[in-house]
Amino acid sequence: MAVRPMLVMAGTTLVGVLDPVAPAVAQILAQPDPATAYTMSAGRLWSLVAALLGLTGAVIGGLALARPTARIGTSRWGAIWALLAGLTGAVIGVLVVAAAKGGPGTGYGIVGGYVALVIGLIAMTLGGLTLARQRRTG
Repeated sequence: MAVRPMLVMAGTTLVGVLDPVAPAVAQILAQPDPATAYTMSAGRLWSLVAALLGLTGAVIGGLALARPTARIGTSRWGAIWALLAGLTGAVIGVLVVAAAKGGPGTGYGIVGGYVALVIGLIAMTLGGLTLARQRRTG
């Protein structure tokens, strides 16, 4: 057998085998890099904002609960602000968790969303306790 027909046959066999595999290989090569620990994605940013809102509400609620008559206004406004900030943080945390497409470490901010949800619930609890105490004493 001559060399030229063998090369043609080997080439067509190689193309026939690699032709169905080529789109899959191209798709794998075109995938974006996975999120690293230092990548700030939109989910991580929103979960950070939600956690900060919840933390602010928890601090305000704690101060309102600890000081019944604060220097700046009454503890009623502190309780209301704690409820609002906690509710906002918890709602954003739930939205981040609902929108996440992967688990922890994927860059969607799911862990921060759960943290924001818990901190928001703590802030709402502190605000609710302050309002309940005011109704009893007022």
